[in-house]
Amino acid sequence: MSSIRACPLPEGALLLKYAQAGAYTDCFTTDMARPAAHAAYVEAFYTSGVFKLERFLLAWLLSKPSTDEQARDLASGAADSFAAWRVEARSPNQLLVCDFLGYTRSWLMSDQPDNGGARLYFGTAVVPASKRVSGQATWTFSFKALLGFHKLYSCALLRAARWRLEHPS
Repeated sequence: MSSIRACPLPEGALLLKYAQAGAYTDCFTTDMARPAAHAAYVEAFYTSGVFKLERFLLAWLLSKPSTDEQARDLASGAADSFAAWRVEARSPNQLLVCDFLGYTRSWLMSDQPDNGGARLYFGTAVVPASKRVSGQATWTFSFKALLGFHKLYSCALLRAARWRLEHPS
């Protein structure tokens, strides 16, 4: 149950509108043997050691600091912004946030399958900087060059969140 795998966006995913509009989207999922509330998943994701490195960089490079308490407020619905993101949409089992520049979206979803465990999803949308006359998205060299790292990092983030949920302190 510990693998992280790429998968299509599930039906009803808040990220689907970006996929349908031609943005780059991805989706990764993992299963857990025990159930996990959506708020607990969001908190575990944004307070994991892997994500804390990103939070440090955002505070240092962009003056966008954040705390674990702010992550809990985002997870519980008490806050609509966190570090460099603002909430674009949420539902009982999903959270979609947009970066402060409006170029990327991060999406978290949790599901409770029939086996009594939890299925966690994490996905990203990157809105293209421009489109060709044909309507197709154009991607910069840097986007293409960093895509492999992005996928590895996404898997690391999801793995770290799952680990925090499986090993509460």
